[in-house]
Amino acid sequence: MDYTSLLPFSPEIGYLGLGLASFFGSLIPFVPIPSFLLLVTMAADPRFDIHIMAIMSALLAAGAKQIIFYASYGSRRIMRKETKERMLPLQRLVKRYGGMAAFVAAATPIPDDLIYVPLGLAKYNPLRFFLATLSGKLILHYVIVLLSHYLGISLIESYLGGVDDPTYLYVGMILFMAAMTIVIVFSLRLDWTKILRRLAPWTLEDDE
Repeated sequence: MDYTSLLPFSPEIGYLGLGLASFFGSLIPFVPIPSFLLLVTMAADPRFDIHIMAIMSALLAAGAKQIIFYASYGSRRIMRKETKERMLPLQRLVKRYGGMAAFVAAATPIPDDLIYVPLGLAKYNPLRFFLATLSGKLILHYVIVLLSHYLGISLIESYLGGVDDPTYLYVGMILFMAAMTIVIVFSLRLDWTKILRRLAPWTLEDDE
């Protein structure tokens, strides 16, 4: 299978294509796969510098996540008072562990927006969020680039070896994005006071 058919940009576009894919791929919640494929494909090509690719893609991906964070941050203004009160314990929890959570989410291939959106809603420090996210993205993208550079296209083949029709991949991405969105909406309806009363009772203390 020609894996370049799955990419929104051709690897021939070079760094510009990678930058656009990294930014817009990260700006769309829960859909990082297109930029990941392009990064792997270009890293296996000796024409491109691995350091430029890793740093540029990580920086633009972190910038896109900062936009998602600010969108979540600002959305508190339209939240109902009852919803804000339910989320107060969660807000205290993420303020204590938010930086580590953002770093781990950025440094691993998990759906990181599940962490970033609550951090924004909880009004976590924007600068700390960006630094933690950028640090994690740099690690993740360097790992991807180095593995792809030395293992070649076999990394993509092991990841998408059973994909014959890209349509199924796109449908799966849309369904996954919808499912994660539902998870976020559902989390806003949870009574975090009851959930955290046993797990983290200190979050119920009004010490702010």
